Amino acid sequence: MVVQVKLLPTPEQAAALEATLRACNAAASDVAVIAREIDCYRNYDLRRHAYHRRRKETRHTANINHAIAKSIVTEAARTGRGIAVEKLTGIRDRVRLRKPQRVTLHSWAFHQLGAFLIYKARRAGVPLVEVDPRYTSQTCAACGHRDKRNRPNQETFHCRSCGVVAHADHNAARNIASRGVASWGAVNRPHAA
Repeated sequence: MVVQVKLLPTPEQAAALEATLRACNAAASDVAVIAREIDCYRNYDLRRHAYHRRRKETRHTANINHAIAKSIVTEAARTGRGIAVEKLTGIRDRVRLRKPQRVTLHSWAFHQLGAFLIYKARRAGVPLVEVDPRYTSQTCAACGHRDKRNRPNQETFHCRSCGVVAHADHNAARNIASRGVASWGAVNRPHAA
């Protein structure tokens, strides 16, 4: 579905938008000159020649991942709760997405975010468990009924058993949270003699 939206910026916003577009066009023109000079047109190869501080994107990603992990761990510590996350091993192989979404998926450092969460949670004394994400998006968080038809589209969850309607990601997050609680309880439950 394509939606066309007409922007109605204020004069100040229009000037800022125009300046941003001019800066982007100037940068693209500079990169095109470099590409022609060195006869290099592949995106990642060209970055080595065009970027002044090459690892800028990597540092930016690490900084964002640190901020996300810190925010999650701080909130968990403040509320006295643990953290449950999906085991993301093999996510790039498991997930089938459209091309624009694949670019986002393959360019983000999931492993790095997970590592930051683990060490920050340990340092803060916050319990963290990784849970199996299988069927979390097809299982109703309210009644536990699992059916492929519970997901009529990418963003909607509609339980065929109890009729619950929710955002698919919110429903899956609730399932991950409940699996985390069950997993944490199983790890810390004293064994019966």
